[in-house]
Amino acid sequence: MDIIYEIRRRHLVQKQTISAIAREMGISRPTVRRHLKTVEEPRYARVQPVSPKLGQFEAQLTQWLELEAKLPRPRRRSAHRLYEGLQELGYGGAYDSVQRFVKRWKASHHGPKLTEAFIPLEFARGDACQFDWSHEQVELAGVLQTIKVAHFRLAYSRQMFVVAYPRETQEMVLEAHNRAFAFFGGVPA
Repeated sequence: MDIIYEIRRRHLVQKQTISAIAREMGISRPTVRRHLKTVEEPRYARVQPVSPKLGQFEAQLTQWLELEAKLPRPRRRSAHRLYEGLQELGYGGAYDSVQRFVKRWKASHHGPKLTEAFIPLEFARGDACQFDWSHEQVELAGVLQTIKVAHFRLAYSRQMFVVAYPRETQEMVLEAHNRAFAFFGGVPA
């Protein structure tokens, strides 16, 4: 769009000729004339490629795709295998025509696939507790050290308990659980 404004500015404001604009901008004179005549910005529509050789084989390809849609995924043929099957029937066209047809067919018959799902988690009171370790850097007596921090969180109330240890050993895991359950006033189910 900027090129159209630049062409119009040069022609209408600077009074340059169409030949001078074409020469300086490195475009053809018919392009300059076309942009001087346009009222709206050009809109380009993508045209789907035509595959005339596939035309008589589309019915067979559609039939195969409908049959294979009922099969488990590992037993379905790929677009390349379908292309090879069409070649055995006399198809002389290109593979990419078959591939585009298969892609369009699958998009129209299976619709968009949802890749995300949200399932809200709900917990009853005292039902569950989450536990995990983290590694934190602290300065103890002027020395930078890595300590292990035990994190507990009740699933229902989201109440938290945190305790730090020098290491992550089994005794410290059990000690952290004892201290957390004493803090919470009980053990989750």
